[in-house]
Amino acid sequence: MLNLIKITALKNYNILITGHKGFIGNSLLLKLDKMGFTQDKILLFEKEDIDKNKNWETTLRESVSSSNIIFHIGADSNTQNENSNEVLFYNYYFSKVLFDSVKNLETKIIYSSSAACYGSGNQPENIYGWSKYLAEQYGHSVSNKFISLRYFNVYGPGESHKGRMASIANQAMLSDKETFKLFPGKPKRDFVYIDDVVDANVFAMTNDVSKGIFDVGSGEQSTFEQVLEILDKKVDYHEKSSIPKSYQSSTLANRNKFLPGWIPEYNLEKGLKKYMKAMK
Repeated sequence: MLNLIKITALKNYNILITGHKGFIGNSLLLKLDKMGFTQDKILLFEKEDIDKNKNWETTLRESVSSSNIIFHIGADSNTQNENSNEVLFYNYYFSKVLFDSVKNLETKIIYSSSAACYGSGNQPENIYGWSKYLAEQYGHSVSNKFISLRYFNVYGPGESHKGRMASIANQAMLSDKETFKLFPGKPKRDFVYIDDVVDANVFAMTNDVSKGIFDVGSGEQSTFEQVLEILDKKVDYHEKSSIPKSYQSSTLANRNKFLPGWIPEYNLEKGLKKYMKAMK
């Protein structure tokens, strides 16, 4: 439930969003606009600002110093990127510069982390997972108002630009084939609808949440086959040898690790039905 009194007060705050052009960042920006947050109170910083500006660290620090709340979403979201220098630069070093800029400030940071931090054995298994984990742990160590949200398998409107990094639901809906290929073994995922992810961010902003690391998922597991069944797609399978390294066979958000007082609205069927309606 949204804290309406707190929201009214927050509209006088400056809010910094990194990665507003991405799937989750853009969805959050649209939500804040609907809630009545004005553009003059929203500061934006993009990954492309780093590429275009040699003095990006100074620019970022200036934005941080002017902000009361920071949604740090911007990152390299390609979970299969094996260029460790690139991934660590955008996901760890970029985050470190931002978090260092918040030292000694009473600025709330809401960090977009990932279930990849868990891997399959409670530790990351690829460079993407490690980059998110290291940034998360560093932020937690330097900020007294650090809220890390570990997203599970996010899907919903606004992700089509991600291509092969988009959800299986998105890829299947955009495919003109009746049959869609999956990896064998029936891996299970916690699929979380984008509206719930945005809601968790807003909840963290509008409530007095203590610093910590929280899961953001549906709290339920489903197979990819179940997704395709709801989408009325037939299933075929790739060769087992095509499964990527460090591919997670199972993800599931722990409801005991949700933000205190927050619960997701969408299960898989409800989320996919809303998604299909939006895609039409």
